[in-house]
Amino acid sequence: MTEQRSPWAEPDTQTVIAPAPPATPAVPSEGGPGPSVRVAPGYASGRVSRLGTPPPPPPPDVLFGGPGDGDDDPIKRNQRILKWLGGGAVLVVAIGLIVILVSVLTDNARTPGGLFNRQAQAPSDTRPELARRCPPPTIPPDNPNQGGGDVPAGPRTVDSESGISYKQYGTPWRSLLQNWRDQGELKITYRIGQDFVTEPDYDGQGNDYHATILSGHVPAAVNDGMVLDLHCVGDQIAADVRVSFYPKGNQLEQISAKDLTLGGRPARLLKFRLHFSSPGLQAKSELVSIALVDLGKPEAAILYVSIPDTHRQYDYVADEAPESIRPV
Repeated sequence: MTEQRSPWAEPDTQTVIAPAPPATPAVPSEGGPGPSVRVAPGYASGRVSRLGTPPPPPPPDVLFGGPGDGDDDPIKRNQRILKWLGGGAVLVVAIGLIVILVSVLTDNARTPGGLFNRQAQAPSDTRPELARRCPPPTIPPDNPNQGGGDVPAGPRTVDSESGISYKQYGTPWRSLLQNWRDQGELKITYRIGQDFVTEPDYDGQGNDYHATILSGHVPAAVNDGMVLDLHCVGDQIAADVRVSFYPKGNQLEQISAKDLTLGGRPARLLKFRLHFSSPGLQAKSELVSIALVDLGKPEAAILYVSIPDTHRQYDYVADEAPESIRPV
């Protein structure tokens, strides 16, 4: 009988067991003896905490700010901040200059003669005031000297400065004791003539009211300009006496305005009545005549006569005195 072997009866297979790797020395724990802690291969013992947490990853690579570029150097950091501030200041100044330039150019466009549009100023006008206000007419009038005529008999008032003489009157008329200066545009000063008081201390403040015959002159031309616009000049003188010698708000009643010759010279004669009212003043109107005489020189002669309505008996003087004018 054949002997059957149990498979378990086969001889054992030889098993080769590789020797175990040497044990890693144990790292003693803090505090004395105890179980050792196995350190993972590839890590130094000092990089593992005692709780076994893994070490932090290595720092990433950077393009700037690393060692050597001064991030931790306060001097270099301050220099960099100053550069930023300086650049900002330059930018602010540049923007300000642009704004100012735009503003100036815009204002210059609205207002000619601005900073960048200035033109040389014309020379100042040195002509007398009357020549500026009343320039010579384009076509001079045909008014040649017709001769002075005979000088009327009797006493005369002579105004050598103005270049005329005229009739002198007796009492109550007297020679001027003070100059009369108007406060109008031409600022004429009347230095020669006659007057008398019609209402003494009429306002209780020592002011007297007068009847007057006054002569003066006004520079009217320059160089060889001897032709005057007598209409313009006469109107300006009339406006000046109204604002200078009469209460405000006076009303003008025109009587006459004519061109004529006085003493053989071209002249303009204005005659009007001014109506007014002032506290304490009895006179309510005044007859006025203004004679303007062109003597053929750069000054016009003026005769101004005023007679208050409280003394109408002297109204004739407003006609007679201008008619008596003669050049001297």
